Amino acid sequence: MMQAAAHAFPFLSDTAMVLAAGLGTRMRPLTDSVPKPLLTVGGRTMLDRAIDHLVAIGLRRVVVNAHYLADQIAAHVAKRTDVEIIISREDSILDTGGGVKKARGFFGDKPFFLLGGDMPFLDGPRERALVRLAKAWDETKMDELLLLCPTGKARGFGPKGDFVMEPDGRVWRKDAPIPRPMVWISAQIVRPQLYDGIPEIVFSNNLIFNRTEATGRLFGIEHDGGCYHVGTPEDLHKANVLLDSGEGWG
Repeated sequence: MMQAAAHAFPFLSDTAMVLAAGLGTRMRPLTDSVPKPLLTVGGRTMLDRAIDHLVAIGLRRVVVNAHYLADQIAAHVAKRTDVEIIISREDSILDTGGGVKKARGFFGDKPFFLLGGDMPFLDGPRERALVRLAKAWDETKMDELLLLCPTGKARGFGPKGDFVMEPDGRVWRKDAPIPRPMVWISAQIVRPQLYDGIPEIVFSNNLIFNRTEATGRLFGIEHDGGCYHVGTPEDLHKANVLLDSGEGWG
């Protein structure tokens, strides 16, 4: 088993997680035989793109949850030699929060990176997005720190948006009018203790968002690169055309 290497941010866990257990129903028929995170964008699977972001900043241990076509997920990541992958298999769908709760023991007590395995994003021109997240983390006031993109700039998203972000970075959405100016692009740093004491087995990370917002400890930073919400086969085609043409997702 590969030894987890030290990374540049010792205040964060040396283990991250990528969520890859979903059914990908909106991507049918492509996902009838292939799990959505293994669909290819720009010559690389969306799952590999997420793991690549983590490896690039020095992380060498990543938990990947798997349910739908889990054997394909496990076989694919087993080919990587640059990172230790721990597969957290789910016999039934646990949703995003339940999936993290099941894997909770791998992260220790330090905040950890949590990424979606089907939400590709491109780093900005100056610094890697995950480095920017780590540098922005403030232990004294944050329990979650989200990577956000302006709604009008985010490719493949609808017009409604997800969150409002204040000038100090504080994020909220309760009773916020639509359209909301920022969308979340499925990358964050989160404190693992937020999952302790939750009795539900199956639950969404929206429960964690709501609790953290209520305590005033939900924050975000604006992504300075590109992103694409690949929700349908048409989105997948458009995302690839934009990359192949050199236009990108900015």
